[in-house]
Amino acid sequence: MNTRFFANGACALVMLASLSVQGCAPQNSGDEAQGTETDTATATVTSTDTEPNDSETGSFTHSDTDTGPGSSLVLPARGAFYYPWYPQTWSVEGSHVFYHPTLGYYSSDDVEVVDQHIEDMEYAKIDVAIASWWGMEDQHQDTRIPLLLDRTVAKGSKLKWTFYYEREGFGDPSVDELKANLDYLMTTYVDHEAIARVSGKPVIFVYGGDCETASRWSEASQGKWYVSLKVASGFKDCPVQPDTWHQYGPDSPAQQHAGYSYVIAPGFWRADQDKALLSRDLDRWYQNVADMVASLEPWQLITTFNEWGEGTAVEPASEWASDSGYGQYLDALHTDGVK
Repeated sequence: MNTRFFANGACALVMLASLSVQGCAPQNSGDEAQGTETDTATATVTSTDTEPNDSETGSFTHSDTDTGPGSSLVLPARGAFYYPWYPQTWSVEGSHVFYHPTLGYYSSDDVEVVDQHIEDMEYAKIDVAIASWWGMEDQHQDTRIPLLLDRTVAKGSKLKWTFYYEREGFGDPSVDELKANLDYLMTTYVDHEAIARVSGKPVIFVYGGDCETASRWSEASQGKWYVSLKVASGFKDCPVQPDTWHQYGPDSPAQQHAGYSYVIAPGFWRADQDKALLSRDLDRWYQNVADMVASLEPWQLITTFNEWGEGTAVEPASEWASDSGYGQYLDALHTDGVK
């Protein structure tokens, strides 16, 4: 698409109960950002869980058969974290993002932008887009989430959507609060044919995870959801287990937790920081993509499709333009890491 979209770079102040977040993703540092399995940001794989991988006994192939309302994903599935936050978050703490998206500094309310994102993710063989979700009234999500879902169906796309429950990363929501949020999602969105399901259950990712979190989410979800929690120290020993675990630590290029997930990131440079926590390296990215595919992990995740404030996006940009028009990072995903 040739049309470019420009918007005011003002950063919205998001109020989350007593917490104020300045238009950017949840921020952690050090070991807490990586669970407890953090290594240097220059390694190809910085966190590998070496326990037996249950997926190795299966016959997994890339999921491309999820069609029709109510159908379930075939694992392994490729997912990407997605942010419907714009134009509110084109800056972080007053500093404008470094990179230049091909679509310009767009609005998440623009139909043409949403349509192009769906096309981009299809090209990158992404099965599931994991949309950041702060609550019922934050970031215009009451209109932006329906737009994402409806446009996906209107375009006849096989892409599915789920939610990244962000509040857990900044507190311990009560079981009653979780139930209320899950009930809202269930009644508002889950019947939509663009919602991701595994074994018939709607999928939800949670930014946060430990044994206490696992217990609260088990009680709140009542077995009605397929729940993926963010890994934490000792997660495998929790007496109550979610359906799966994932990592979100984009200052490491690749992290594997055997039997659960393989997560890759292209780079990490927040708009308000002087230097990158993870420098971009396309050769490394191609290798990470190839390793992710070869891992056969049930969840193969990309951090992120379009979190521009943290500089983790793989969405097309002038800095990594390619002849395909989709950009070099999506090109690597399109070929499963084969040059």
